Amino acid sequence: MDRETRNAAVAATFILGGFGLAAFYLPSVMIAVGNYSTAVAAVIAVGFVALFFGIFWFRSRSRGGRGS
Repeated sequence: MDRETRNAAVAATFILGGFGLAAFYLPSVMIAVGNYSTAVAAVIAVGFVALFFGIFWFRSRSRGGRGS
């Protein structure tokens, strides 16, 4: 494993770990927010999913097509 591949693997591990932790607490947050507004709870859920894919999309764009 070369340095660039290792850095990508470490970054992906931290990103997935952070989102895994957030996903663990997401139902509790949505229930708490849903007691006040179901629309805001839905926006939080959609935002979470969009942010998950957006981070990897931005990361791939910032690499500029170098490697995999």
